[in-house]
Amino acid sequence: MNCGKAVAVLGDQMFFLLVKSRTICRRLPGTAPVLSRSQHTAAERDSPGGSDTAEKPRLRAIDLARKIRQEKAKTQSETRTQDRDPPVSGSQQRVTELKRFTAQLQNVHPNVLAKHLHRTLLYRDKDVVILNKPYGVPVREESGVTTVTSVLPVLCKMLDGLKTKTDTELLPCLGLEKDSSGALLLARSEAVLEHILSLSRSNQVERKYWVITVGVPVPSEGLIDIPVIEREVTGPKPHFKMTLSPLFRMNEAGDGMTKVRSHRQAHAAATKYRVLDSSYGCSLVELQPLTGVKHQMRVHMAYALACPILGDHKYSHWSKLAPQKLPDRVLKKLGLEQSKSRYLPLHLHAHRLALPGHSQSDIAVSCPMPKKLGYTERLLNEGETTI
Repeated sequence: MNCGKAVAVLGDQMFFLLVKSRTICRRLPGTAPVLSRSQHTAAERDSPGGSDTAEKPRLRAIDLARKIRQEKAKTQSETRTQDRDPPVSGSQQRVTELKRFTAQLQNVHPNVLAKHLHRTLLYRDKDVVILNKPYGVPVREESGVTTVTSVLPVLCKMLDGLKTKTDTELLPCLGLEKDSSGALLLARSEAVLEHILSLSRSNQVERKYWVITVGVPVPSEGLIDIPVIEREVTGPKPHFKMTLSPLFRMNEAGDGMTKVRSHRQAHAAATKYRVLDSSYGCSLVELQPLTGVKHQMRVHMAYALACPILGDHKYSHWSKLAPQKLPDRVLKKLGLEQSKSRYLPLHLHAHRLALPGHSQSDIAVSCPMPKKLGYTERLLNEGETTI
């Protein structure tokens, strides 16, 4: 009995001492409080020298293996990309730059395009204005892109000294395709527009174009006088193209020509041509259309002379829509691959424009060769010329 009481008294004394010691620890000055693991880490991070004295976590083996696998996969991916995409030549870079520049021009603010047209102005008087239209910019309105017509009000103000109100207007007279470049004629009034259209119908407006063709026309100079008609091309992707509608065909004996009845929907089309230079199976040709039929120069060169214009993917084939197929020596000279030929722009440039003046002397303007056409022409002329 006495033994049990002694044990109980001893237990009470030990509990009292334990509580007293904890109280003393809390009250002792300069004693650090007890912190949890997260609090301890935060305290080290916030302390002035905590980041320097703390040990860096050790890299586990599984983390090291994962890092090595990721670096190996990245190296293999870069190797496959280099094998698939060989080094790009200078010509391919210029084609890519031209494509990007064209897309930028079609999506720029109208003021930006108007400033570009104003800066590259070729001719102006009180009746007409002649612009240097860049490649890839349409003349007429198209949804979603900036066109020449859409910026003409801004250009009018620039021509009149940025006046708030102006009575001047600019009206396109003669069409120019979206994928062509060069001299674009604008009238400054309805009366001048009607006068120019009358001159054009009577062949008093001289327009000359420079093109680069795939092939050398034979003979080197002549007149193509074959009507043009629009027809549907059937197949997996039905579409419409302009094509020839000749008035003569070979007779049954094969020793002469027989005249056939003209198609009611065909349009009379005539184009003068003259080869200026040729090299590596390509030619620099001057074209002068005597009529204004849609795509007549492209159709005459591709189907009448079998020398399509370089970059004319529409008329390089008849039965399908596909990129232009170029001879190996042309691809080699241009530094292109056949798979990249789809990005070649149409090499069609409105070089010269001449017409009688409406109220003053005659007008004759020459437009400088654009970079895309000049670069290709210089590449082809680095070798020996054939004419």
